[in-house]
Amino acid sequence: MRNRFTLLTSLALLTSGQALAVHAEEQHGFLEDSTLNLLSRNFFLHNDYRTGHEQKNYKQEWAQGFIANLKSGFTQGEVGVGIDAHGFYGLKLDSGRGRSGTGLLPLDSQGRAEDDYSSAGAALKLKYSQTTLKFGEMEVETPVFDTADKRLQPEYATGFFLDSQEIQGVRLVAGHFTAFKNQDASTTHGDFDGYGASTRNASISLAGIELSGDGPLGGSLYASQLSDTWRQYYGNLHFTRQLSADSSVLLDSNLYRTLDTGNAEAGSINNTAYSLSAKYRLGSQALTLGYQKIDGDTPFDFVGGDSIYLANSIKYADFNGAHEQSYQLRYDLNFATLGVPGLKFMTRYVTGRQIDGTKAQQSGAYNPFDSDIDRYVPMQGKGGRHWERDIDLKYVVQSGPAKDLSLDISHVSHRGNTAQAGDDIDRLYLVVEYPLDLLK
Repeated sequence: MRNRFTLLTSLALLTSGQALAVHAEEQHGFLEDSTLNLLSRNFFLHNDYRTGHEQKNYKQEWAQGFIANLKSGFTQGEVGVGIDAHGFYGLKLDSGRGRSGTGLLPLDSQGRAEDDYSSAGAALKLKYSQTTLKFGEMEVETPVFDTADKRLQPEYATGFFLDSQEIQGVRLVAGHFTAFKNQDASTTHGDFDGYGASTRNASISLAGIELSGDGPLGGSLYASQLSDTWRQYYGNLHFTRQLSADSSVLLDSNLYRTLDTGNAEAGSINNTAYSLSAKYRLGSQALTLGYQKIDGDTPFDFVGGDSIYLANSIKYADFNGAHEQSYQLRYDLNFATLGVPGLKFMTRYVTGRQIDGTKAQQSGAYNPFDSDIDRYVPMQGKGGRHWERDIDLKYVVQSGPAKDLSLDISHVSHRGNTAQAGDDIDRLYLVVEYPLDLLK
């Protein structure tokens, strides 16, 4: 019944959007600036576990999702009022109890993937000058809290978010969130799952400033707090230089500082994480080198699937283990200059080593007590090392009836020893997306 209700809500978004289109030319503001998009996403995910912590040898699921997004303009007046709404419906195409658990579909009490699931949500927004305040359920994109969009359904957070750009080249943001909707869930919950801990009935607050402009330098500063768990600070500095008409260089640096706070639900945390990367582009090709270091007895902790803006956080592994240092080599090729516009290729290799999680506080999230063997078992051992290789090929149709339809094929291989906590896995992604602008 709940799925049917939320599906009807999603369809109502489409109907209301068609009404907006009819009146868009007659009015200004709230209706004229409205957009309504529907994204069809077909997702196949195959996980082949060679060795590791999973009881299943492989997980494989195929699902179809539809994501509707309605974004209104603002009413006229000194303070404009608007609304952002979204609806989602996901349908199982192939799965089984022995193959479920990829994150595409929710599981029932027996561990089987549900046949379908749906959700809907909305946020009220107010605008004064160049400042917008949103309250409700939304996607969030900041380096200290970032909802991910890596599976069939995006993640969503419930709370408020303030975005102010009154000064050219300066962006100020602040937010407070009290509930979270996972990628395979129909409802929100008052908990935030961290890398090593789940904080129940919690909240996360954040504030930040971003500086940009016409010059080569840019950067940002952020701070956040996960209640009774940790405080986190973030800084970024990047430099871009156009060397010639067809070449450029990008230097990027990221730094996180995380300290436990309140009841320290994840245990004692005193962690510094940073990364440095350099990207050189020449014509249709680009080469990237990256270095990342975690300084602390615990891994770098974060909530939200994409809340880690470090260079070596990639498809499967984040290379964020305690005391870990990692290196990346990446190559990109855009086939447009070779006569195939819309086709892009990427491959990268990251290796991490020197992981040592044995010094994490006993009884904390990273070194819990196992009553079955009557001793503490750290999440990561000593001497941990691993590597990951990613290969991506993506094509976007450039014209015709199927314009903007995309096909993304990705293959991931990850290997490591038992001290690094990850699985030995080969993963295959096949994703077909087709966006529609329903107000055109």
